[in-house]
Amino acid sequence: MRDIIKNNLRRILGESIPEELFNLLDQYSFEKSFDKKELLAEAGLDCKYQYFILEGAAYSFYINEKGDKSVIELAIEEYWITDATSYFTNKPAISTIETIEPTTALLINRKDYYNLCCSHPLFDKFFRILMQNTLASLNRRIAQTISEEGEHRYKKFLEKHPQFIQRIPQYLIASYLGLKPQSLSRIRRSLS
Repeated sequence: MRDIIKNNLRRILGESIPEELFNLLDQYSFEKSFDKKELLAEAGLDCKYQYFILEGAAYSFYINEKGDKSVIELAIEEYWITDATSYFTNKPAISTIETIEPTTALLINRKDYYNLCCSHPLFDKFFRILMQNTLASLNRRIAQTISEEGEHRYKKFLEKHPQFIQRIPQYLIASYLGLKPQSLSRIRRSLS
């Protein structure tokens, strides 16, 4: 499992990490397993952890006042997931995070996150780059959702995340793309 986080750090930073830094990561994080359909965070409550998926899959979603669920984030191995509103501001979470399959994750609480970032500049750099990449991805996704046709969004999703197609239920992918499940089914039929 340690190799997964090493690969993630190396990929994000573009450099190898000295072994002693992984001991710091071990000091400020812990591993935990979750069952399928287990909540990692819940809207309205404090989201205390960032989750790095070591094995399994999870997603975050928002439920509007009509009760409609909108998928915000999808995560499989080597992805981080949290409710950033709560985690970084100590305010109640706006989203719920639920596992899709049995999942093992590396957890970092708020205090340990800040301690880890202060412990060595590479961790501060890593999380800064991770947040920059997340923000850029979110901006791109918003722009695509409001300006591109569903078929085009799905094709880009297939190109960027082919590993999600067999793991994530289609109705969740549809919601993530801002589509109705029936529309995604039509798109998939027309592409095959």
